[in-house]
Parts: sequence; C-alpha cells; structure tokens
Amino acid sequence: MMTKRLRGIAVALTSLSTVSLLVACGEGGSGSPNADGTCGSAGKKLDLAFVYASTTQNPFQEMALGAQAAADDDGNVNLQLSAPTGIDGPKQVSMFQAAARTSKDGIAYQTVTPDLFVRPLNTATDGGVPVVAVDAGPPPGSKVKTFVANSNTKLGELLGEAFVAKNPNPNGKVLLGNDIPSLQLLVQRLNGVQNVLKAKLPNMTVIGPVDTKSEPTENTVAWRGFVQANPDVDAFIGVGSQDGVALPLIASQTGRKYIAGSADLPPEAMQAVKDGSVLFALSSPEHWMKGYIATHLLIESKRKCKPMPEGWWNSGNLLVEKSNVDQIIARQQSPESRKAWFRKEIDKQLASPPISALDKAD
Repeated sequence: MMTKRLRGIAVALTSLSTVSLLVACGEGGSGSPNADGTCGSAGKKLDLAFVYASTTQNPFQEMALGAQAAADDDGNVNLQLSAPTGIDGPKQVSMFQAAARTSKDGIAYQTVTPDLFVRPLNTATDGGVPVVAVDAGPPPGSKVKTFVANSNTKLGELLGEAFVAKNPNPNGKVLLGNDIPSLQLLVQRLNGVQNVLKAKLPNMTVIGPVDTKSEPTENTVAWRGFVQANPDVDAFIGVGSQDGVALPLIASQTGRKYIAGSADLPPEAMQAVKDGSVLFALSSPEHWMKGYIATHLLIESKRKCKPMPEGWWNSGNLLVEKSNVDQIIARQQSPESRKAWFRKEIDKQLASPPISALDKAD
C-alpha cells in the first residue's frame, strides 16, 4: 500500500512530467493542439524576437522593418527587435541569449559572425525555442533547420551582367571589393560576379577582391585608398551596402572618372543610380522580404500548430538600374509603401514556397 508521502511524490512527479510535456509541445516549432484538435496557440499573444547584426547599416535595418511588418500584419505579436550599434559579434550573442529567455515563441536572427552562434543556437533550440536563420546560413554544428535568404551567387551574376551591358573596355581593369571577407555570403556574391567576367570578358584584368571594410567611415577611407592607388582601373565593383555610397562620393570629390556597381539599397546609392554618372546598378538581396518571411513562418507555425518548414527558402533578388530606380525609390519611402509593393511577391512565395535543401543555398 502506497503511503501518503509516496502518493505525494508520485503526484508531484506526474505533474512535473505533464508540465515538461506541455512545455515541449508548446514552445518547440509549432503550437500545442488542444484536446479537441484546435490549435492551442492560435489566438494567444506571441512573444517573438528578431536579433540582427547592427542598427547602423541599411541591409540590417531593412530586415528589421520586414520582421516588424509581419508582426503588424498578425496584430497579436510582441516582437522584440535588438541589435548592437555597430557590428559587435559577442554583444549580439548576448542579445540573442537574452531573447531566447524572453521570446519563447520564436526567434529570427541575422548575423555577420555566424561562427559565434553555434552554442547559443543549440541552447535555444534544445530549450524548445523555434529559430530561423536569416541572410547568413546556420553555422555548421548548429541545429537550426530553417534558413531564409536570397541566392548570393545569383545576386553577383546579376551585377556582373549589368556591368557587361555597360560595354566596358574588354581589355581594361576592374577592381572588386568585399567589405567582410570572412562572410561566406559575400564571397558567393563575388563568385557570381567573377563567373560572368570570366565567361563574357575573359581578357579583362580583375584585381582583388580587396578588403573594403563594412562600417561607413572605414569603408569610404578604404575605397578612397584603392581608387587613388589604381588610377588605370576602369570600374570598381563592391558587394556590400556601403560600397554604393562611398564610390559615387569619391568620384564627386576627386573628379576621377570610373563606373561602379554595388549591392543593397541605401538611399544615397539609389540616388546615384538615378543620377547615372557613376553607379550603373545595385543588385538588391531584398532584405525586407527576408525579415518578413522569417517572422511570418514563426507566426504561422504557432497559429496553425504546424512544424516549421525545413530547408533554404529562397527569398529572391532584384536588379535596380536606371530603368526601374524611380519605382524602387518610391517603394522605399515608408513601411506602408514597402508592404504594398511586396504584397504580390509575399502571396506568391507563401502559395508556392521556394524551398530547397539547406546545402543548396548559394
């Protein structure tokens, strides 16, 4: 016969097991179904987070705007946005760890120091917090299975094709810049550019890629040095956000004649494309779309109690040149104009998810 003390222990252990099961079901991946089959988290206030690399640069700001738009569309989400002021990997890790303690319904994260995140990511996922990688793929050794990003090889190829269309001197010189050489996605962009140059301008001399730094002031100083040191170069192509700001500025300050291409959509770079004197194109990774899709997937998994999709969600690229730059400048004016412009593409991707295996991401 079970004593009163043993019965108390058994009840406590049963209650603890029940709580553990509910936590595992409720906080991992999808919401927990009710006994009647309805989704237990369908109508609850969701606690989500988007943790990104820096508040100071356009690409990261765009992703955060997209994440906020998805949360606003749902209307019942507490979304915490956090990032260091300036790229600081260890500080961002601390912010991610804090988010994992408070935003139990899911975290989307973007970083330019992915190797620092292996242990924090595994701690979060092991604790039942759904996690989506955005822009940069989940690092080897992590357990994150969902990745939302564009094809960076394709982005580079678009930029390379736009350069070829400018009919540069086929025997001239082009200098390539990479503002974070350790970041694989930027290496992939440059690989895309070089694929096109090798195929269509085989006699052109390619210099670099050189390290052009990512923070705005450092980037301008680096590019000014490379421009001055290479007076016979016909074109400069960078694949980071600040490159499209620095290169037109240096041309205007020095009077030096060259053409340039870049990535991302800082307002100053879009204006330079519109002016048409230096910047021939911007290859946009459509960062807003990444933030929106990643956050929407986290919300959807909780609202419908469905597992998160696994694999690489290819969120798309866009080449911005003189023919469409006015349209994109108008798109970028406000959160509302961005959302209205992207609505058709959002609906298209959600209706037919562009998912491939994680190892196909390029």
